[in-house]
Amino acid sequence: MPVAFQPSRPPAAPIRIVVVDDSAVMRGLMSGIIARQADMECVGAACDALQAREMIRELDPDVITLDMAMPKMDGLDFLERLMRLRPTPTIMVTSAAQRQPDIVTRALALGAAAVIDKAAVGVPGAFEAFERELLAALRQAVQSRPAAPRRSVPAAPATVSSPALSVASPAPLQAPTSAAPVLSGGPAVEVGERRIRLIAIGASTGGPEATPHVIRALSAQVPPVLIVQHIPGGFSARYAARLDTLGALRVCEARDEMVLQQGHGYVAPGGRHLSVVKVGASLVARVTDTEPVNRHRPSVDVLFRSVAQVVGERALGVMLTGMGGDGAEGMRRMRDAGAWNIAQDEATSAIFGMPKEAIRAGACQEVLALQAIGPRLMAMLGLVGSGAAGALRSETSTAGR
Repeated sequence: MPVAFQPSRPPAAPIRIVVVDDSAVMRGLMSGIIARQADMECVGAACDALQAREMIRELDPDVITLDMAMPKMDGLDFLERLMRLRPTPTIMVTSAAQRQPDIVTRALALGAAAVIDKAAVGVPGAFEAFERELLAALRQAVQSRPAAPRRSVPAAPATVSSPALSVASPAPLQAPTSAAPVLSGGPAVEVGERRIRLIAIGASTGGPEATPHVIRALSAQVPPVLIVQHIPGGFSARYAARLDTLGALRVCEARDEMVLQQGHGYVAPGGRHLSVVKVGASLVARVTDTEPVNRHRPSVDVLFRSVAQVVGERALGVMLTGMGGDGAEGMRRMRDAGAWNIAQDEATSAIFGMPKEAIRAGACQEVLALQAIGPRLMAMLGLVGSGAAGALRSETSTAGR
């Protein structure tokens, strides 16, 4: 079961790592890579899940590398049990990523911090790229350690009814006067009449499980929805196709120079940045291969910064579960430009890293349970019930103002 993560170790302490792989060659290879780093220590190497279980119990590592295909119990089954019973930051290392792309999405949904392809390790020139990717993932993962296992997302939130709202909320929302977020939803945001042109969503670890909860709640009348999910190249098209089956929103992998349309969602291609530009009266997707930002490509910050600059107060931002702090600075820019932002709460986050950093940066006005975010967006757009005064209204990408 996915869990919330929090800092728990002195920054100067070596990163204690257990390597789990049924291949003695890969165990030796990764142990050697780790041993050469001044800030890391390989404290154990296990050949299967049962041996790994005992090592984790005895050694309490900061991070685990976990093979996907192992005897006795495969990596996905072990990851699910690990995150439910003794949550520990985990890097999946597999040779099956390209052949079985669904396992990447599944691993990220279960709580893996990253999925690294080891299939090409023996190819000349590929080892160095594998080493860089592995070390970056290990250092990123150790920024957080798990707290107690979280409860599963409830099937439905407690609700209150009003003329334009049915979301988890005990009281009407008043727009905050400081950077402190509101911890529950309420009626349409009291920020005056404005036409919303775009919704921007950022997610990382746990996102493949969380984002569908939001997408299912959205109707064909919503403005364009741009989604950045940290995902390796080659897997985003399949992920977009999965989201496309969930409801009224039509979802595809974004392509450069696509004109963004009402009722459509656009997923950033794996390994490429997604941003938005304005061409005439239209909002248009930009897909680029520029350098990683916060060690990520696609980066949530890249999308959110462009939304702040191009769309400003006519945008809604959502920060979902994820490790690290990618997107916090961009979301703060969105808020400064007048956008209304929502962060997923700790109780329903797989990893409360990215939402926590957005809250800490004063970037969001609301913190909501996952199951309340989609209905809240619909309410703010005036698409639930009869529509209260001051409700935000969507407009198509071709509207001129």
